[in-house]
Amino acid sequence: MDMSQLKPLFIAIFLLGAGCRALPQITKFNGDMELLSPDKTRAAGWITYFQPAQQTAYPVKVDSVVKQQGKYSISIEKVNENSGYGMIDYIIPKTFKGEKIQLRGFLKTENVNSGYAGLWMRIDGMDKTIAFDNMHDRGVKGTTDWTEYTIDLDYDSSAAININAGALLIGDGKLWADNFKLFIDGQPIENVPVITRTLSKPERDTTFKNGSGIDTIVIDQQQVVNLTALGQLWGFLKYHHPVIAQGNYNWDAKLFRIMPAVNKAKNNRELSNVLEKWVDGLGVPPICKGCATVVDAANTKLQPDYGMLFTQKVFSASLTNKLAYILSNCNNSNGYYIDMLTNGNPAFLHENSYSKMTYPDEGYRLLCLFRYWNMINYFYPYKYAIGEDWNNVLVDCIPKFINSANATDYVLNTLALIARVHDTHANIWSNNAALSEYKGKYAVPFQAKFIGDKLVVTGYYNDTLNIKQMVKPGDVIEKINGQQINELIKKYLPYTPASNYSTQLRDLPNQFLLRSNTKTFDFDILRDGKKRNMLISGIGYAVVKYSLDMNPAPNMPGYYLINEQIGYVFPGRYKNMDLPKIEELFAKTKGIIIDMRCYPSDFMPFTFVPFIKADESGFVKFTKGSASNPGWFVFKETVTTPSLKLYKGKVVVIVNSTTQSQAEYTTMAFQSSPNVTVIGSQTAGADGDVSAIQLPGGISTMVSGLGIYYPDGTETQRKGVKIDVVVKPSIEGIKAGRDELLEKAKSIILGE
Repeated sequence: MDMSQLKPLFIAIFLLGAGCRALPQITKFNGDMELLSPDKTRAAGWITYFQPAQQTAYPVKVDSVVKQQGKYSISIEKVNENSGYGMIDYIIPKTFKGEKIQLRGFLKTENVNSGYAGLWMRIDGMDKTIAFDNMHDRGVKGTTDWTEYTIDLDYDSSAAININAGALLIGDGKLWADNFKLFIDGQPIENVPVITRTLSKPERDTTFKNGSGIDTIVIDQQQVVNLTALGQLWGFLKYHHPVIAQGNYNWDAKLFRIMPAVNKAKNNRELSNVLEKWVDGLGVPPICKGCATVVDAANTKLQPDYGMLFTQKVFSASLTNKLAYILSNCNNSNGYYIDMLTNGNPAFLHENSYSKMTYPDEGYRLLCLFRYWNMINYFYPYKYAIGEDWNNVLVDCIPKFINSANATDYVLNTLALIARVHDTHANIWSNNAALSEYKGKYAVPFQAKFIGDKLVVTGYYNDTLNIKQMVKPGDVIEKINGQQINELIKKYLPYTPASNYSTQLRDLPNQFLLRSNTKTFDFDILRDGKKRNMLISGIGYAVVKYSLDMNPAPNMPGYYLINEQIGYVFPGRYKNMDLPKIEELFAKTKGIIIDMRCYPSDFMPFTFVPFIKADESGFVKFTKGSASNPGWFVFKETVTTPSLKLYKGKVVVIVNSTTQSQAEYTTMAFQSSPNVTVIGSQTAGADGDVSAIQLPGGISTMVSGLGIYYPDGTETQRKGVKIDVVVKPSIEGIKAGRDELLEKAKSIILGE
């Protein structure tokens, strides 16, 4: 199960202020489970589900018989397949003085075989998760007696506003939890001073917290011009004007205050007058003497595009000149709404997600569009590779967002906007009820992938419902519920964010094609030249074991000898602590196969790569954005990996569309060694650390925030890593149970 599925699915409205002081307060934490609700059915203060289905699939009960101490414990037991996990959560909505936080808790398990049990803890900031651990890499399995477990996290008292602590059960079995304790810097949380905050100016402006009051926009040609100009100017000022960078305004609220006047403008002259008065109201920035000469033009990869702001086709000369002055005197190293992190990624700060607005009004829907469009416009390192003019995207989307008729329309329009960035990191990652309902609550328990242009059964996720007797590996799916596969691709492709077409095809089956709100799926299948029709029952989407796509043999070791001549490493299960044993085990082999059809579980470029590298050389260089020059991306240093010259044999790295992000970055590091051959097919084309984005309606997404390039300047974004030998699976190979990519890797090592 993906870790993102285990994060709480809704976050409280948080308040983060500028000033703070510590006060002596007593913090209650019912960690011993002894305080019960009035009806005695639950431990007071504990949340027992995130999704309604969890109440029946994993009921949480108070147990007075099995306990670690005192009178009671809490039990979680799986009783049906309606959900993939159960949990308990205790929320402490306070900020404490300290730097380290520890959760201790006793767990007892029974028959936890298919998943695991564990503690979990998450530290929330106002607009992001600061720290998180759910013991996914060290979970409790089987039947165990009471044992105390711990989670330790860094605690940032300047940003943390919520603590979530609890226990979880994934898969089958039963879990008991008791005697939980929280410590900050070694002190019980009950004794730690609480920090109270003074609200900042933007937080004190709550006029529009329940709605923008804008819900009757009539779209015509002038109105599209008006709103395009407003969206571009609003974002330009947000990231360039010093008074906004200093946190003097709730910039969302300022949008709603100016929007009615903009909507009334009947022509460009009236529009320009309205916006010029708005700009004048912000004041004139002080002169910045060095601002215009900051950019390193020689190493520039991407320059800003200001849309219509400086064309003088819409705005008056007077307004244009004022904007040019603001641009020349930006002088914002970082700001209230943007912070450039040390690694070069943008951090989008103080962006309220308005999570209670499942169907926001027109003003908030336009806020979603304007916010996302400007984040991409000024801080996306690959904007040049999107494939269309980003200015035209804004014009095209304004009517769509205004005319979204319901929550489903709104989230689909947002998803389609995100998809137009063409970044596999960019999707809707938060649980959205309308989107989940649209995709479907049932899914088939078998695995299917596109082989060429055909959707082919390749394996099984769950051994249930006699599925192995109904469909076989190699079966070609021609129709689903009466619709041709190519028709379904055309329908759902706009809602499938990915960097390239092969990765869209990777995601389409599990996200859309093999999901439905109807439990019975009607398939037309071609097997050995004969057409078959079959009805297959689906199971709950949440319980399908999609983790097998990334880790097809979870019980196998992360490395082993295929034979005396060939070693095998699966980075998804490899740990750097394994390297000394690998060096010894693989010492006499002719070659090593590194199967990068996964996501690495440890960072390998400066550990494993030097082991197989013949000489010291660079493998990657970056472009980084700037808060003082939004929209500029400049090449920085080239990163070099050292050479230990320990392994002399051949190394073959296997890749495909599953190879994504850190897997691509690691493959680039391997490719800096002349001993390495990369085989397979196009990778996911999503490299660079991610930056989180919050949008109205509780929509969470991400984007690649750092430009990643080979030393020669070739990007991996959208393209994927460089491949030496293209190898793809065939339908015949799938029928025969052969891994044709692995076979090719073996033959390269053996020189066949």
